Amino acid sequence: MDLNFTAEELAFREEIRDWVARNLPKETSHKVHNALRLSRDDQQGWAKILGKKGWLIYNWPKQFGGPGWNSVQKHLFEEACASAGAPRIVPFGPVMVAPVIMAFGNAEQQQRFLPGIASGEVWWSQGYSEPGAGSDLASLKCKAERQGDTYLVNGQKTWTTLGQYGEWIFCLVRTSSEGKPQTGISFLLIDMKSKGITVRPIVTMDGESEVNEVWFDNVEVPAENLIGEENKGWTYAKHLLAHERTNIADVNRAKRELERLKRIAKAEGVYDDTRFRDQIALLEIDIVALEMMVLRVLWAEKSGKQSLDVAGLLKIRGSEIQQRYSELMMLAGGPMTTPFVREAMEAGWQGDLVMERTLLPLAGTYFNQRKTTIYGGSNEVQRNIVAQTVLG
Repeated sequence: MDLNFTAEELAFREEIRDWVARNLPKETSHKVHNALRLSRDDQQGWAKILGKKGWLIYNWPKQFGGPGWNSVQKHLFEEACASAGAPRIVPFGPVMVAPVIMAFGNAEQQQRFLPGIASGEVWWSQGYSEPGAGSDLASLKCKAERQGDTYLVNGQKTWTTLGQYGEWIFCLVRTSSEGKPQTGISFLLIDMKSKGITVRPIVTMDGESEVNEVWFDNVEVPAENLIGEENKGWTYAKHLLAHERTNIADVNRAKRELERLKRIAKAEGVYDDTRFRDQIALLEIDIVALEMMVLRVLWAEKSGKQSLDVAGLLKIRGSEIQQRYSELMMLAGGPMTTPFVREAMEAGWQGDLVMERTLLPLAGTYFNQRKTTIYGGSNEVQRNIVAQTVLG
């Protein structure tokens, strides 16, 4: 097993790095490197820049308009974007629902929905979790009743990330109560401008409303928006979740944040503390190990061998690492990392001290990262899945 990059792959990485450096807005990069709030325009602006180049859909096959990159090229693209300070590609459209539409949607649905995703023009949201149906997603109750050529949808979704920006939402809905819970679920695409949809923000510990509740009150959805077959949505959901869990690992962002942690520790004078530096070293070792696991998967795919089924493992390790580096940043910053009013900070009211000490805004990052071991399937559930599928 050779985990080294070839000369062609290294040249490809330099090409990507050069293009990103020339096209990524400097203000956006500054915000990412300093954990400042990204607006919708920041995120969608970068998506549209990538869309014009054809790289927003870097993981799509050529038959659907993608560049046809292999697994290593995709990884190098992600690495270059992360190190440059590019916003993460909002995954709900290009990374999550698009593969489902490609695999299970009909030709008309593919022609209708994929172009808007590829260009970055249409913002998608995810409607999976509900109160009482998070890790136990099969317990969902949001109901869709077929009435002729439409579905009438009633119920609630929660923890809908960036749902306040959503123009379309893909939802798991219950279309039957017969048999096992998993067998009565369907996969439905819903226009969020439809009458009867209400989006309510959920204010989280960091003071933001990144997640939302979405309510459906007699929402009429054309039956043509059903993906695949009725009551087969659980199969499509599992296909999507494999993409989500691998995406959550985000080893390239971890590498970028590790360097930020070191800068903070040096600025705050704790890098010389042997015990604290040991914790940084242990974190770095785990990040390298995570990257090696990712590279093993890439090597297997590139060589045509059976890829390891490690989506759950990547999610577990990646999410735990995100929590660790945010906690170490808090410890390094000490009292200066207590919560700030973001609007005041961004207006410069906190003065130069905070800016110079690179402490923007660590408390918010720490609070936000508490969720990573829960969403996308809690780590406890993922360990059970790994035990069953990998260990036998």
